[in-house]
Amino acid sequence: MSAALIALALQLAAAPGSPPAESSSGEHKSLVEVVMDHIADSRTIELQTPWGPKYELTFPEWKIPIGARVLDISITKHVFWMWVSSLLLLAVVLVGTSRRKGESVPAGPTNNIIETFVLFVRDDIAVRNMGEHLGQEFTPYLCTIFFFILFCGLVGVLPFTATATGNIAVTASLALCTFVLTQFAGMRSQGVVGYWAHLVPPGIPWWLYPLMIPAELLGLVTKPFALTIRLFANMVAGHVVILFLLGMVFVLGTTLVAPVGVLFALGIYLLELLVIFIQAYIFTILSAVFIGMAASHAH
Repeated sequence: MSAALIALALQLAAAPGSPPAESSSGEHKSLVEVVMDHIADSRTIELQTPWGPKYELTFPEWKIPIGARVLDISITKHVFWMWVSSLLLLAVVLVGTSRRKGESVPAGPTNNIIETFVLFVRDDIAVRNMGEHLGQEFTPYLCTIFFFILFCGLVGVLPFTATATGNIAVTASLALCTFVLTQFAGMRSQGVVGYWAHLVPPGIPWWLYPLMIPAELLGLVTKPFALTIRLFANMVAGHVVILFLLGMVFVLGTTLVAPVGVLFALGIYLLELLVIFIQAYIFTILSAVFIGMAASHAH
């Protein structure tokens, strides 16, 4: 934890009132620019050591021309750390679910932790909000997004890393998956015609159709939009607050505020760890609620 705060503090040497860091163009960076560099996506991963040297890893640029347009599929730091989070998740799950010779079921502390979370997602999120049959069916998907968001967030608070879910494209992709499954579950349960017929609630006069249909369509879009923005904003906010609290020392040009800034930053850091679990839970439970509502004939 202290290492993470030190790593963030090392990136704030560009603030006014301190020995400023230089960008690649030789210009000094302000505190705001340092913060934006930390949370923004790029093709470069930076490692700042306490004794001075700064190391950079730049990913190659891959672009595919498609007619008059260009498709950029270059690896960025958010993509890289998303891959690291995914590989770490797979490794933990494979190790935790492996059985020793002679054991009928996997055992050990890692397996117990994984099983606790899986049972929580299945019983308290999926089954409770979607019913027994539908909940069991969608538990694998809900477990996947829960653990993926959790690991991306936990990896993102380590020194010199980046939070993949702090990229709106990642959160939008997760929300899009939930949106597609929501429509699929609704059409499979009620039929294609029956599901889309709910855009015109029964019993309303025909002259309200032009008002109700756009409103219902807007309601479908706002659900994934809310999932996208909520997760993205919460993941970015913690990093921004921590960096600005640590940056108080450099902006004011005095070490007298260092204890206050560090203590508050440590508190926000601990709060961010809690927020990571909460946001994984909220995204998962809202996905379960939306899918369950779409598959329910009452809705």
